[in-house]
Amino acid sequence: MPADAIQIIREEHAALAAMLRSLGMLIQRGPGDKPHRFFETIRWMLFYVDEFPEKHHHRNESKYLFPAILKNAPDLRPVVDRLEAEHANGERRVRDLQHLLMAWEILGDSRREAFVSAFDTYLRFYLEHMQIEEKQLLPLARRAMAQEEQAALDASFAGQRDPLAGGTHAPEFEALFSRIVQQAPAPIGLADE
Repeated sequence: MPADAIQIIREEHAALAAMLRSLGMLIQRGPGDKPHRFFETIRWMLFYVDEFPEKHHHRNESKYLFPAILKNAPDLRPVVDRLEAEHANGERRVRDLQHLLMAWEILGDSRREAFVSAFDTYLRFYLEHMQIEEKQLLPLARRAMAQEEQAALDASFAGQRDPLAGGTHAPEFEALFSRIVQQAPAPIGLADE
């Protein structure tokens, strides 16, 4: 029997929130006397956000969760439309952050504030996005879905679980996750504060 998708979604949200908060702590600390390590670690963490939550987690929500909820709770259309629009812009937002980070790294501190401000906005946006899903959609998801819809949702999320939320580490991502854990601050990594 596949894992419960609603629980997986919550676990993936928790892992992503921890990753984003760790990123925030790392950014707040700044490059210090190890700028190469600092910028490299942030790039890896943003790559993870782009690679897993944006390309897998959101697509499963859009393909399976949202249609099932709307079928049974059409009054939630404005909420789902907002979340879908946010999903559609997610990859662009991460790429914008990656560009701003590169500008800071290459052009120096004159570009720091632009990145920090954009990241702070992104962090608030993403945490609010997950809160809306968890408070307005997930509590009624099981009640709203037929058994076959639940099975499809469970299978979709069980098949592509986030490695930072208990999923299997794909070999091509093993080095990425190892680097993030070694260099990111807690709660994601093992690096000193």
